[in-house]
Amino acid sequence: MKLATIGIGNAGTKILDRMLEFEYNTDRNLCRHALAINTARTDLAKPDFVPEDRRVLIGDTHQKAKGHGVGGDVEIGADVAKTDIEEIRRAFDDVEIHDVDAILVSAGLGGGTGSGAGPVVIDELQKMYDEPVYGLGVLPGKYEGGRPALNAARSLQSFVTNVDNFIAFDNDAWRMRDQTIEEGYEDMNRELATRIVTLLAAGEQDNTEVAENAMDSSDIMRTLDTGGVSSIGYASSKVDEEAGLIGKFRGDGQDFDDGATDAAKIKGLVRRAVNSRLTIPCEVSSADRALIVLSGPPETFARKGLESARQWLEQEADTVEVLAGDDPRDNAAELSAVVLLSNVTETPRIKELQSQAVDAQEKIKAQDAVREQEIEDLITDEDNELDPVI
Repeated sequence: MKLATIGIGNAGTKILDRMLEFEYNTDRNLCRHALAINTARTDLAKPDFVPEDRRVLIGDTHQKAKGHGVGGDVEIGADVAKTDIEEIRRAFDDVEIHDVDAILVSAGLGGGTGSGAGPVVIDELQKMYDEPVYGLGVLPGKYEGGRPALNAARSLQSFVTNVDNFIAFDNDAWRMRDQTIEEGYEDMNRELATRIVTLLAAGEQDNTEVAENAMDSSDIMRTLDTGGVSSIGYASSKVDEEAGLIGKFRGDGQDFDDGATDAAKIKGLVRRAVNSRLTIPCEVSSADRALIVLSGPPETFARKGLESARQWLEQEADTVEVLAGDDPRDNAAELSAVVLLSNVTETPRIKELQSQAVDAQEKIKAQDAVREQEIEDLITDEDNELDPVI
């Protein structure tokens, strides 16, 4: 698949940057166009792989932003994007849309820019282009507080109803207790980038060998055509060059039948991808469609194993809409399996997020009312004998 990729806000831009980094390190060519949009000038200076001429500052003349961000305020984030929509449109003018299959918009939904400006940008993209627009959104962890949860719950509604498919990533499922917050975010961004690029870059040959079970952009787009919320699983195994490529060759270099041995390893890798941490935890059987991509040295592929894995996932997901294919990478050091579960409807974390958001909204309203009364009491004399000037 060939993508135009847009990172909005600090988190969205970091994800885009890690995608470009993973592409560079693995010889892939997924992101044909990259664009970073932010309301904070300092954050736009941070990316390592997004070209400087593909970074757009919005809100620098906005009274409440002025190039310093929106302070986590989703309303200001949306207003800034609406105010500067013509500048955003001009940035899209450089995108050769005929050269891409789809557009991917990444954002963190807990802050103000990603959650507020993201839906505005997506709405504009849907008006401008016929190509599918996919969302990639990060849900804040419970530990991040009520305000991010409220931003995310509100923004999630706008994202899911306006994109062609929304791929969710749950910070709660990925946070490690022994890490600092910044270390945790960096590792999570790399994990997410690995899954997204491995999945969506399938079918782009990049001068590699042609796959036996070809996976191309139409297969991925068909799987994502369901709409709704999707989750991605991933597992990998290092290729042992001395002992042989996952057992396909003996240590002495003599060939032997890969049959059951390699087939079992392929199936096991796919099962591990589904049963390990998904980008958002979900009930596999609630998926509408699913897709498996096996990526790595073509010598490691076992057709029987991939077919066996597809049949297993068909049973687990309780759907006949399961596609499977391989993505040859001659110089890869690992064999990896990535599984896309499309339109999952049983995702407990989203319900938890909504509940936390409702509680936060009620608390904010109560606090605002109390604060308003406290201010009134502060500036008004006890007997209300004084009149304001105007």
